[in-house]
Parts: sequence; structure tokens; C-alpha cells
Amino acid sequence: MDERERLLVALQHGDSAFPGGGFTFSWGVEGLVADERVRTADDLERVVEDLMHGRWAPFDRVALRGAFAAGSDLDRVAALDREVEAGTLVAGLREGSRRAGRALIGVHVRLATPGAAAYRALIDGGTPGHLAVVQGLVWRGLGLSVESAEAMAAWGLVWSLVSAAIRLDCIGHVAAQALLTRLRPRIAAILASPPPVAPLHAFTPLADIAVARHARRDVRLFVN
Repeated sequence: MDERERLLVALQHGDSAFPGGGFTFSWGVEGLVADERVRTADDLERVVEDLMHGRWAPFDRVALRGAFAAGSDLDRVAALDREVEAGTLVAGLREGSRRAGRALIGVHVRLATPGAAAYRALIDGGTPGHLAVVQGLVWRGLGLSVESAEAMAAWGLVWSLVSAAIRLDCIGHVAAQALLTRLRPRIAAILASPPPVAPLHAFTPLADIAVARHARRDVRLFVN
């Protein structure tokens, strides 16, 4: 596979229309909007940056890279998966990550991505199947580089947060694109920085509280 085809693979699998189930998760945005903590694009921008620096970079990025590096050693991947389970303290985030990961690997089993069926069997046997771990596993199986996998995961999270705000009528489509344009160089800077080393760690109290409160709301559009 040459670089042009790898780019097309990344565009296909990183597309928001890819049926990985991510559209059902707001990762705390719905709760923050309900609590009037997020009312404008500027509010959302601060939330996105907090989650990228406080959760994705030191936690999900490390998990993704670990699963990618483990390759076909599924015991190592499963051990990392259990570490993600133990380190995700908020039930809504833990369940959301598992559901998103299982939805993603389910698609890749049907697409016959190398390694997907074998890892799905471990998930069926009790391995959690967290999203970042599955991303590292299946995107490596597609022949992508770890840098491409990281970029896809980072952009996917940011787009999930922004698109949730759109569906909650917090911001419009043009404002969302302006926000993504502002965020793009900051995301690139995170990706260019040396990856943190284990152990996984995260600190995003505002989003964590919003997710925890969200579980008790009578009306919800998103899973978390």
C-alpha cells in the first residue's frame, strides 16, 4: 500500500460517517450545556482544550500507542485494556468508552480487519474493549502509521464534542467550522509533542462531574 492509499484509508476510517457509533456520545458536552456551563463557541473551546490536554493526551493517546505497539500480542493489548478500565473512574465515561470500542471493533470484524476477530473474541470473554485500545489495534491492522492513528483519534474526539454542541443547538455549523479551524494548530501541537509515558493519568473534573450528573437526567440525547 503506497502513501496515497494510506491517506485514503485514513480518510475513510476517520470520517464521521464511518459506522463506529461515536455519534451517540457527547463525552460530557450535553451535561455542560444543560448546566449552562457551555453556551457559546468560546465555552466549548475551553472544554475541548481541557479534554485534549487533561484526558486524551496523557490517557487515551498513551493507551492507543500501547495497543498499536503491542501488535499481534493480544495479551498485552488486553492488559492495557484492563488498565484503561481501572483508570476510568466515572461510570458514564467508562461505559461510553466500552460501548464505542465494541461498536468500532464490530465493524472491523465485518470488514475482516486483521486482528479484529481475535480481539473481539477476547471482548466476548470479558475484556473491556475500550475505544482507545481498539483504535490502536484496528488502525494498525489497516496498515496505518501510529501518527495517522493518533491524528484520527484526536480529531475524532474533537469532532464528537463539536458535533454534539451542534445537535444541542449550542453553536451553528459555520461557528463550528471556525472553532475547528482555531483548534487545528493546537491539536497538531499536541500530536507533535513527545507522547507521555505510562502510567495512564487524567484530570478533567468539570467534564467528569457533567458526565456523572448526566446519568440522572430525565431527558438525554446522548449516552454520556
